[in-house]
Amino acid sequence: MTTGDRPPGVESHLGGKARLRAALLALPVLIFLGVTYVAPIVTLMVQSVYDSVVAEAMPETLAQLETWDGQGLPPEAAYAAAASEMRKALDDRSLARVAGRISRVRGDLRRAVIVTARGLEGVTEGPWRDAMIAIDDAWARTTTWNAIRETGQRFTARHYLNVVRAQTLPGGSVSDQTEGRRIYLWLLGRTVVVSAIITMLCMVLGFPIAHLIVRAPRHQRKWLFVLVLAPFWISLLVRTASWMVLLPTQGVLNDVLVVFGLVDDDGRLVLMYNVFGTIITTTNALLPFMILPLFGVMNRIPRHQTVTAVALGAGRVKSFIKVYLPQVLPGVGAGVLMVFAISVGYHITPALVGGTDGQLVSVQIAHHMQTSLDWGLAAALSVVLIAGVLALFLLYNRLVGFERSRATLSHDVALPDPRWWKAK
Repeated sequence: MTTGDRPPGVESHLGGKARLRAALLALPVLIFLGVTYVAPIVTLMVQSVYDSVVAEAMPETLAQLETWDGQGLPPEAAYAAAASEMRKALDDRSLARVAGRISRVRGDLRRAVIVTARGLEGVTEGPWRDAMIAIDDAWARTTTWNAIRETGQRFTARHYLNVVRAQTLPGGSVSDQTEGRRIYLWLLGRTVVVSAIITMLCMVLGFPIAHLIVRAPRHQRKWLFVLVLAPFWISLLVRTASWMVLLPTQGVLNDVLVVFGLVDDDGRLVLMYNVFGTIITTTNALLPFMILPLFGVMNRIPRHQTVTAVALGAGRVKSFIKVYLPQVLPGVGAGVLMVFAISVGYHITPALVGGTDGQLVSVQIAHHMQTSLDWGLAAALSVVLIAGVLALFLLYNRLVGFERSRATLSHDVALPDPRWWKAK
């Protein structure tokens, strides 16, 4: 039976079955992406604005503080509620979490909360204000109660305010942070600048390498490709450790410079534990991500185009700018997008070789996730990074377009024969 002889509705029925089959085949992938990619991002976004630890542990205290004007000391009922709820939190082993949350607004209150809760175990009656102040004079300061009220908010923009060097005052207004806490916005700026430098270096180095691979004879191209892909076969930790052998003041590179008389032994170069160390090691790690998309685009450009343009009198420079470069731009854009998006969140290399001056914001995110346990601030920093990368994606789509890049990178791209090792 031909297609034209099929009964009406058979085509749509077959098409519907094919679409259903395709959807079922894609379902495991969608579930995997949802669990490993979408869910963590959504969790980060929630963590950055929601925290219910203090609200659940001290509801009565917060209810008493709602009518407090923030000036002077709160009423005795607030002290009584706080004493009762802190002792209850001590009994159910949640006091450390409560004290940790409060200390994120005022760092000196963690000890005060824990010591006071333990000191009140033998106290059975008030006045609770005098009893708490006698244990720790922090309870005689309005800043303590303002900190409890602030951390008792389930939904808060406090973490984002910390990122942009701001803080919430007792009256609800916003002001600059203290000098010692104005680090995150500056660190984000350094991350963007360093990532831009790394991306530029990868482009400057990757463009001629990709061009060399494309123009190389076939028997040489496979070996050049091996050199480009070799870093993916070696652990990132091992590659970073090798730089830690090469770059120190007493390392191999400085020893070579001293031997050849290029620098004095007392004037060895400081190439590690600074921004330079971060840039050079990260550029080395991310260079393949620039070369591969450039190769994919360059490999489909006919060689005779530039030769013909030169023969027609355009000249090598003009033919490169007018004929060759416009066709390579989608590959450049894809490489820039990949390298920059990866570098802004790079962690292992800056943490090992960056020192204090070369750390990026990813190091602070890891610190708050693993050491200080301030997951809200780490989540806020992560969301800011995600928003920045998303803005870059949207800009790229506006200027170049993902469809154009996909079409350029997917059509007529002749990668090396995977059986190259069998070639004579």
